[in-house]
Amino acid sequence: MAEAAQEDRELYTVDELASATGTTVRTTRYYAGLGLIPPPIRRGRMAYYTTQHRARLDLVRALQDHGFTLAAIEQYLRRLPDDAGVEDLALQRAMLTSWGGGRREPVTRRQLEAQAGRALGDDDLDRLEKIFAVRRDGDRFELLPAFDVALRLDSLDLPTDSLEVASEAINRHMVALADELTDVLRHRVLKPFRGREHSEADTAAFEQTMSRLRQLTLEAVVAGFQRAANDVITRSLAVPEEPAGPAGAQPRGTTAQSTR
Repeated sequence: MAEAAQEDRELYTVDELASATGTTVRTTRYYAGLGLIPPPIRRGRMAYYTTQHRARLDLVRALQDHGFTLAAIEQYLRRLPDDAGVEDLALQRAMLTSWGGGRREPVTRRQLEAQAGRALGDDDLDRLEKIFAVRRDGDRFELLPAFDVALRLDSLDLPTDSLEVASEAINRHMVALADELTDVLRHRVLKPFRGREHSEADTAAFEQTMSRLRQLTLEAVVAGFQRAANDVITRSLAVPEEPAGPAGAQPRGTTAQSTR
């Protein structure tokens, strides 16, 4: 009831809604036509949008930044509860934006070569795909987060297959780690928060916490890898102790005479 009363106080015209969410009026109406946001409230000849419309439009934009197509966004929104309120939509957005680094617009091959600073042959493009630096979509390429690192690795005198194998190992373990951490986030952080009483200010603070959590988690992953790598190096350099011989046996390199 309180949320409904608040939405009634915060009404937006289509121009105000577009301005508040960083979209255009044309895009807002287009999304409404696709059913991505509910129809506006009619008061006479005027159409108004509520805070729930705004929260839903913010979520649509977050999903787009995360790489979702409009068709995929429609399916995602269809799975949300019909009674999902402003807070539910804000938490859904926080779950996405806390981990998403923003999507780069697809580029042409010429633009990709300009980014790389050199011409790229078909073999180069295949290798960039294999090491998860780019994602091919027809005749365009999406630059993935590993693109800049891949360019620096490519300048090193290393066997190509070693980079591909290493990239595959990193991706395999990162996917497993992301799945596990997301499960922890949903069940140990988000679920308890939704299950207790909290104010609008608490929700806003939680969104900020989720945003900060992203950077701290990335730092923790890097620190964890460094620690694990140091442990492996330490074990590999450790000199195994000589196994103890039978009773009365002389240490290796000594004779009975030398011990007198």
